[in-house]
Amino acid sequence: MQTPRVAIVHEWLITYAGSEKVLEAMLEVFPEADIYCALDFLPEQFRGKLSKSKIRTSFIQKIPYARRLHRYFLALMPLAVEQHDLSAYDIVISNSHAVAKGCITNAGQLHICYCYTPIRYAWDLQFQYLAESNLDWGLRSVIARWMLHKIRIWDARTPLAVDAFISCSRYIARRVRKTYRRDSVVIYPNVDVESFAVGQQDGDFYFTASRIVPYKKIHLIVEAFKQMPSRKLVVIGAGPLLQKCIDIATPNVKVLGYQPDDVLQEHLKRAKAFIFAAEEDFGIAPVEAQACGTPVIAFGKGGALETVVDGETGLFFHEQTTDAIVKAVEAFELQKNKFDRQRIRQHAERFSTSRFCSEFRDFVFQKWQAHCQSMEIKG
Repeated sequence: MQTPRVAIVHEWLITYAGSEKVLEAMLEVFPEADIYCALDFLPEQFRGKLSKSKIRTSFIQKIPYARRLHRYFLALMPLAVEQHDLSAYDIVISNSHAVAKGCITNAGQLHICYCYTPIRYAWDLQFQYLAESNLDWGLRSVIARWMLHKIRIWDARTPLAVDAFISCSRYIARRVRKTYRRDSVVIYPNVDVESFAVGQQDGDFYFTASRIVPYKKIHLIVEAFKQMPSRKLVVIGAGPLLQKCIDIATPNVKVLGYQPDDVLQEHLKRAKAFIFAAEEDFGIAPVEAQACGTPVIAFGKGGALETVVDGETGLFFHEQTTDAIVKAVEAFELQKNKFDRQRIRQHAERFSTSRFCSEFRDFVFQKWQAHCQSMEIKG
């Protein structure tokens, strides 16, 4: 059997986040794969393994001010992904949290979708998205709702062209089943646990780090520590709500904004615990904290239920409220000495890059062999 030609369809290369780390791991499995995306403005310092790959972009790349205004081109993204000519490839892998799985393939090709989520803002999180974007009333709201309606119609047909789905967590597998009526296998995203080491946890502070956007609920964590003046909190991250967090912070809360990786890791190693208040599809940050042997106080919903072991590697709270966070921190203080740093680290190793590459490689080639056999029978 000849080596298959592989294309990876990614959404867009703007920031270096979880899906980009998974993309790099996919390239470890398929180093000769070409990358297709809507636009590519990834800063040079984050290109890493991507610098060796051939990257093709869509017409959106050439639109004036696309780098700054790409969020306003959402309505064009379905059209953009359909313009990728993938006819030269045997295997197409869509790395998708929005439109990538909508790429066009033919009957002779194998299309595998690694799905982080059905389009959040078009399906079950539409009303939250509209409220957080101040689009819950008025003419702009009507336009946004109509656009999301059209995207929903388009997105509903895209699973028909996918031969196999991989979900990034059991939580997302349930959403894929609900939204697309498709089963999927779960392969957890890779976390670079090898780059983290167990720390001394000699700090007197709690810690959180994230993009500071509404659904991450960083402001709730800051508000909670306003109610606990004797407890210290350090916040690292940048985003549209950064200034709000700075404005509401009290003297026991340090909001540091963006910081380089070495500063982030130092805080992860030294913190009493990492606090995570988002409902995430998977959530890489809590795993990175556990790779440092640091326990996690997490909102008990979404991917955190699969990455944090309640009472062993962290504690859960069950409402996204300041009071719930306060109670969780106080509960942690009563039992903080029972958490074993080495045990927490061992748990984090379940999500390593080597594990991802092995599971992903096995799944793709299993499907490829079955696809080839099917084509021979049909031929």
